[in-house]
Amino acid sequence: MGVSFQQWNVAPFHCTRNVAPFFVTRGTGPWHNRAVVTTEPGSPAPKRRADVARNERALLDAAAEVFATSGVGATVREVAAAAGVGMGTLYRHFPTRADLMVAVYRHQIDACAQAGPTLLAAAPTPFAALLDWIHLFVDFLGTKHGLAKVWQGDDAGYTALHQLFLDRLVPVLADLLEAARRSGEVVADIRAYELIRAVGDLVAWTVRDPNYDVRRIVTLLVTGLRQPQPTRPA
Repeated sequence: MGVSFQQWNVAPFHCTRNVAPFFVTRGTGPWHNRAVVTTEPGSPAPKRRADVARNERALLDAAAEVFATSGVGATVREVAAAAGVGMGTLYRHFPTRADLMVAVYRHQIDACAQAGPTLLAAAPTPFAALLDWIHLFVDFLGTKHGLAKVWQGDDAGYTALHQLFLDRLVPVLADLLEAARRSGEVVADIRAYELIRAVGDLVAWTVRDPNYDVRRIVTLLVTGLRQPQPTRPA
């Protein structure tokens, strides 16, 4: 039985009102370049850093869940409510909607990359780990397609993120494929990059047909790797 990206990536949390000290920024320029200080005297710096890190993780997990259930058109107010923080906290971490989307995308790339070795160690067979990881990847691609909509006019930025996606995830898939080959479960002559592209092309059809069962089609594709394929032309 496969797992979803939402199950893998979004940890359970309780929505509570944000009671952290009031933070202000020091300096000028882009928000991410400003120093964050607190107006509460005597507050230990390590505790402030822990609060900031905890709020950011809660926002990223909440955004991943909200975008997965409501689509990329969900409001940032929904994300803040799901994370249990105020709008001020959200905007201190992510000044624009695009900033939030990009951070979620990077967050999910990291989760996908980390899932590969974990699944390989826990699954009953390397092929089961491969299929579970592909299903996680399918869920992740929904956010990737949505990201393109909020990055209109910044082709260079989107291209850089796409390259990060390839640099991190292709090697993970290559390791899973190699493990399945060593166990004799995968015999098809296919490279990791080719498989990622093939899965991506299949997922792209979901925006055109709401009744399209992409997991079923992708499962058929991956299951076909158990069979030898025609010899590549010279």
